[in-house]
Amino acid sequence: MTSADIVSATDLVRRYGEGEAAVNALAGVTVAFAAGRYAAIMGPSGSGKSTLMHCLAGLDRPTSGSVVVDGVELSSLDDRRLTELRRDKIGFIFQSFNLLPVLTAEENILLPLSIAGRKPDRAWFDELVQTVGLTDRLKHRPSQLSGGQAQRVAVARALVSRPAVIFADEPTGNLDSKASAEVLELLRRAVDDLGQTVIMVSHDPEAAAVADRLVVLSDGLVVEDRATQVAVA
Repeated sequence: MTSADIVSATDLVRRYGEGEAAVNALAGVTVAFAAGRYAAIMGPSGSGKSTLMHCLAGLDRPTSGSVVVDGVELSSLDDRRLTELRRDKIGFIFQSFNLLPVLTAEENILLPLSIAGRKPDRAWFDELVQTVGLTDRLKHRPSQLSGGQAQRVAVARALVSRPAVIFADEPTGNLDSKASAEVLELLRRAVDDLGQTVIMVSHDPEAAAVADRLVVLSDGLVVEDRATQVAVA
């Protein structure tokens, strides 16, 4: 890991089961992700890509190895401090949006700050809303939004607290091609225009092509790690 890396894993192993039935979802992964860049993680089903993201994001604890997020080693944290780190330093975008149906789009976006007891930076909020194109949808509830609009709310929610890193788990998996392109462009702009860091798990090569870097897993190991054309252009 270098000073420019915001997230890193060293010799990461995640084993499920015991004895002869044990399976290594991660079999010794060492990888680091630079701040202010957009990385995609791909691999076939069962390759370990989702397990890697969950360990990097502090949603799952590895069997062995270390994960460092913004200078903090996760294994040193108890459950309360790990929850606080996820709240303060990590944003999440899920395939299923995970919006609260009783809240408006604005309330859903501001939810992480409400939970943390923090007042929103209105200038940042206004910039986010304009960037994601939701100015005229803030008072709508999720049931009144299209899939693409709902995912844009989820993207804005992940960005509102200015986290150290945003993890996106198949963020276009439930969207049609037009809405998918819009969300991918939004994530690209979050990196290029807003200075954010995005790490995305995807099975879609077209989605991954938007990123600066591609990391490919197979059988719990990194088998390919290269810059994409976006980074070269």
